[in-house]
Amino acid sequence: MLRIGISGCNGAMGRMLNETMSDMNDLSIVLGIDRNINLYNNTYPVYENPSSIDVDCDVIIDFSNPNNLNDLLNFCVDKKVGIVIATTGLSQGQEEKIKECSKYIPIFKSSNTSIGINVLIDLVKKASKVLSDNFDIEIIEKHHNKKVDAPSGTAYMLANAINEELDNSMEYNYGREGTDAKRNKKEIGIHAVRGGTIPGEHTVMFAGMDEIIEIKHTALSKNVFAQGAVRAAKYIANKEPRLYCMNDLINNN
Repeated sequence: MLRIGISGCNGAMGRMLNETMSDMNDLSIVLGIDRNINLYNNTYPVYENPSSIDVDCDVIIDFSNPNNLNDLLNFCVDKKVGIVIATTGLSQGQEEKIKECSKYIPIFKSSNTSIGINVLIDLVKKASKVLSDNFDIEIIEKHHNKKVDAPSGTAYMLANAINEELDNSMEYNYGREGTDAKRNKKEIGIHAVRGGTIPGEHTVMFAGMDEIIEIKHTALSKNVFAQGAVRAAKYIANKEPRLYCMNDLINNN
């Protein structure tokens, strides 16, 4: 029985994780971490800070806030607990800390835990290699009106994957405005839309002479992210200390 902790257990993704794991018989939620500890009648103890945790767990799934990450990583390293990091909007310093901590514990990090979005990344990498000479590349991402970071972590995942495929020759242009906004050939446009309850939509557009190719992924609910995060938690359980990603999970199946 895999013992799971949820960081951000009373947030939107935390509640989805609760629902997703409720009927799984090979794991149990043994703890939660959330600044609103009494918001719901959880069936497990909820702690405001990782330093207060007094129960054992195997893996923590983190869908919370970047401000919580440093304390969470310190706890996981101290207790030798694996962690799935799905929180976005991390600083460069936090990215470096994740790499350092992965020397001591297994860390699975992905800005998007949907299996489908990671297949999309593979598709756009192949398309970029073939089309980049004659097509302009634009990324449009859409999310709900409560998402705090923009562009999304997934938009960055897509842009970085494309750029790596093109020998890091491209610059990023975050939206356009003004009277001198002509497109630079060596750029990837990244555009963020916020509204309503959109769980997540990402489109990569290749615009050429008289033809347009669009590769798109739409998440119809947050459940796809919860399912992927749980798969990631199961995957890194008992793994050696290292930084893992969705490619490791996909290629392992």
